[in-house]
Amino acid sequence: MVFSTHLFVFLFVPAFLALYYLTPNRHKSYVICAASYAFYGWWRVEYVALIFGVSLLTYVASQLTLSLRTERGRRLALIFGVVFDLLVLAYFKYAVFIASNVDAFLILAGQDGLDFFDVLLPIGISFHTFQSISFLIDIYRKDAQPPKRFIDFLAFSAMFPQLIAGPVLRYKDLAHQFQNRVHSLDRFGKGMFRFVQGLAMKVLIADTLAPLADLIFSASTPGFWEAWLGALAYTFQLFFDFAGYSAMAIGLGLMIGFDFPENFNRPYISRSITEFWKRWHITLSSWLRDYLYIPLGGNRAGRWKTYRNIVLTMVLGGFWHGANWTFIVWGFWHGGLMALERALGAKNKSTVWPPYLALPLTFFLVVIGWVVFRSPSLSDSFVVYAGMFGLNGFAISPELSWQIRSSEITMLLLAATICFLPIPSPISTIWRAPFFRAATYLALFTIVTIKMSAQTYSPFLYFQF
Repeated sequence: MVFSTHLFVFLFVPAFLALYYLTPNRHKSYVICAASYAFYGWWRVEYVALIFGVSLLTYVASQLTLSLRTERGRRLALIFGVVFDLLVLAYFKYAVFIASNVDAFLILAGQDGLDFFDVLLPIGISFHTFQSISFLIDIYRKDAQPPKRFIDFLAFSAMFPQLIAGPVLRYKDLAHQFQNRVHSLDRFGKGMFRFVQGLAMKVLIADTLAPLADLIFSASTPGFWEAWLGALAYTFQLFFDFAGYSAMAIGLGLMIGFDFPENFNRPYISRSITEFWKRWHITLSSWLRDYLYIPLGGNRAGRWKTYRNIVLTMVLGGFWHGANWTFIVWGFWHGGLMALERALGAKNKSTVWPPYLALPLTFFLVVIGWVVFRSPSLSDSFVVYAGMFGLNGFAISPELSWQIRSSEITMLLLAATICFLPIPSPISTIWRAPFFRAATYLALFTIVTIKMSAQTYSPFLYFQF
């Protein structure tokens, strides 16, 4: 089931909210858990057992870390839980990637290839794994209070508003909300506004840009203007798609009394790659910092090991996105740039680049990275890079020009305007008026509903990660 469908907006959400508010507070976690499993099972029912099984083993491991008296026993319980979660992720997400690379190596060496089969990736398994691991580590470190009820942990680990594509939640940030959270008309209204905002970002902007990005990235030899048009289309498509999902998740959370962390803060106005990762996918950045970069040693072991830790963290973060060399290269690109900025003094400066160059240079570097992130393979990314650097010529080919629609170019310009320009103060003042805001969101929702009726199935991009 996808957020941007009539089924979800007009049937699933109203039915869930009605049942949720008719249920006594002490039983609301059961409703959240049941709705989350129903939502997940709509895609593939047998994987509900997988999500439940991972949650159960994670919970058992956390209880062992609490009950065992020796430090060695607690550490072994932690290792058991983390390794189990990682093995599940490794099987479903990386088994085919590893087998295919071993197969290619064997064939290159003149040996018989492997006989392996495809493994269907359960959507949301990466986010579920990260949340399970952070839960175990926080319990072990005593940074989080253990759940008072197993059902609360099940509801947390399978919570449907954010299970598929984040934000990445930590139990320690939500533990008190399971015990005592506020339900009010004001919070519900704010949640509805955020949900509609995210839905509009996805349906009106991201989905309009998607055909343009797909067209250019599938071209055999895109020229200079075409390659840049496709790269920019994907740059803004990805932001409005992913940030739209996060806004919808945050909005749904508010409707049932939860405060989820923000996941984006105008990332494309960043003046360095270091700043970009403080604004883009914020919950993932903080997760990688707290559970990977710092345990690796952070910046405590000297300059060169700091650079190593930065690069390794970003490479592993890239690999988390998918089993493809493209994601590893993308992670190395960002990790290398962050290490370079660190060497130039980024720790003590807002930017290491000249003031007039900082924003355009950072945006250029981000776009370059998105090309390999979007491409099916490294060789496909080289085709787009060749076009972006003029190696395929500068003329717009007739085969592509007739397929580029004016509505896509208009939406691309609108997306750039929203991302880069601040809201004028007169509009900001008017926006604070409740009636104007409500009317705007009602109009947006009406337009989105019409657009959803006209378009085909369009899943969120981060579903594949």
